[in-house]
Amino acid sequence: MVVAFFASTILSVIVLRFVPVYFTPLMFIRLAEQHQEGKDLKLKHHWVSLEKMSPSMPVAVMASEDQRFLKHHGFDYKAIEKATKRNKTGKRMLGASTISQQTAKNVFLWPGRTWVRKGLEAYFTVLIELMWSKQRIMEVYLNSIEMGDGIYGVEAVAQEHFNCSAKELTRANCALIAATLPNPRVYSSKYPSDYMVKRKYAIMKQMKFIPILPKEGQVVDPSTVDGGIYKN
Repeated sequence: MVVAFFASTILSVIVLRFVPVYFTPLMFIRLAEQHQEGKDLKLKHHWVSLEKMSPSMPVAVMASEDQRFLKHHGFDYKAIEKATKRNKTGKRMLGASTISQQTAKNVFLWPGRTWVRKGLEAYFTVLIELMWSKQRIMEVYLNSIEMGDGIYGVEAVAQEHFNCSAKELTRANCALIAATLPNPRVYSSKYPSDYMVKRKYAIMKQMKFIPILPKEGQVVDPSTVDGGIYKN
């Protein structure tokens, strides 16, 4: 059983290094929830390559979700330490999940906070960091992440909320989408609240210091990057 587990999980990670991810466990979970609540079933998802997305989209999610994405190897220990100290004070809880961890969870696992799920998340995070490029991780992340009620991925949210393709999204559009990611079923990029507008502008300011995601095969010189942010 142990051998079968490792063989199947490693094989699935290798296959998805090259094959588009058309469905994720969360998509089926949300469909089941919609059915139980008597709602019309809604699943909007259109896979597109990284080249068919606005170059501002990866920058926006790095600025809002994981500013050290291009430097760490799956886990941001500085963010974990900061979140741990903040959470001990009893203030609003902070998360420290990287884009790599969120991708592992979205593609291979289910929502939850049990130790078993977190352990599996760490395992799959290590696997994708070893077997996928940063570009592939970002591509799968931006195609699979929930971006609204029944909406998954940047192409779907671009069509549903901005009446354009992912490639045509403006810098401001990308920042607004990124602003909703902590809870995209509560925060809307189509009908943004004043709070969302403020977050959008804050993210746009951070985007000025985030390097453009290099193309496949290109590497950002670590000497020019301080935790994912260009040194001045």
